[in-house]
Amino acid sequence: VQLQASGGGLVQPGGSLRLSCAASGFTLDTYTVGWFRQAPGKERRWVSFEIGSGGSRYYSDSVKNRFTISRDNAKSTVYLEMNSLKSEDTAVYYCAAVKSTSFIPSYYQRKSSYKSWGQGTQVTVSS
Repeated sequence: VQLQASGGGLVQPGGSLRLSCAASGFTLDTYTVGWFRQAPGKERRWVSFEIGSGGSRYYSDSVKNRFTISRDNAKSTVYLEMNSLKSEDTAVYYCAAVKSTSFIPSYYQRKSSYKSWGQGTQVTVSS
């Protein structure tokens, strides 16, 4: 079970990026998938997650209405579309997955709930 995150880079404020997270060794349809981010000197925090395939999606207040999580089960890939990027979005972004579709949103906000993690991709928002 492996996750590979990609798509990070340098973008100007107000710009957009799409992160991808490719899964190998398992199919995503019975997994909850999430994105977390960690800024320098700060704790890794949740950004968004989707409970099961096509299930409920949740966003932290800081990214709500700007970021969109989605997945393509046929490609075993999860995406995070990021729009209207701000300097405070600068961080290393991690994707994560756990084999669970139980409807417990608070559970999926915790790092410790996820069993598989990608290696992280750097997003820098700067002019």
